[in-house]
Amino acid sequence: MKPIVIDPKSTTRASAYDLWMGAPNPMVTFFKTLNVTPLVRIGHRYGLKFNMLMDYCIGKAASHGIKEFYILPVGKTLLQYDSLAVNTIVKNVLGEVSSCDVPFSDDLMQFNADYLRLTRKVAESCENHDLTECMVIGTSAIPNTEIDGAVGMNSGIFNNPFLIWGKYHKGLFKTTLKLSFQFHHTQMDGAHAGRFLQQLQNAIFDLKSEMGKAKGSEKKRMAGA
Repeated sequence: MKPIVIDPKSTTRASAYDLWMGAPNPMVTFFKTLNVTPLVRIGHRYGLKFNMLMDYCIGKAASHGIKEFYILPVGKTLLQYDSLAVNTIVKNVLGEVSSCDVPFSDDLMQFNADYLRLTRKVAESCENHDLTECMVIGTSAIPNTEIDGAVGMNSGIFNNPFLIWGKYHKGLFKTTLKLSFQFHHTQMDGAHAGRFLQQLQNAIFDLKSEMGKAKGSEKKRMAGA
């Protein structure tokens, strides 16, 4: 379903709209270090891509109880969406990068299948895959370099929430990942952003049980085939 234009006064973001919609720099960036040990272990055990698991956990955290993720400032208007997608940057066959929006699904195996299918298509075609009907959460990974953080564009052209991370760091007892989360202040406040980052960490810790459910569902489907 296509997004609809909503009256800011009819939302909880009315005051934020008045304060930040016309600001020259309405973007805010948080930095956080996550414990990603479960992602690395599950990825190695089941042959799943680390960035796919990160994108799944991002969608999981955003889709549960944070309604602000479904409202996006565009120009002077607010758009209301009813579904989410997570964007990932893909290295294509020409050695350049292309953009790929993956629709979020609570079903980990479905999300993984969509991620692999769409990123492969984008890599081979060198054409971006855009989902204009979804509220898109942007991501960018620099997997070969450990970074302390990064700030995205503050131009007002791209107002979507955006996460950036580099290479994860393997410690003695745990693996950590530093990332940045940028958001438009009209869309959400610091409290919403902080809750999202905590839910992202929780989603990472819960991934083991998610994987168990996914494998159980997969066995049932195969048994019924």
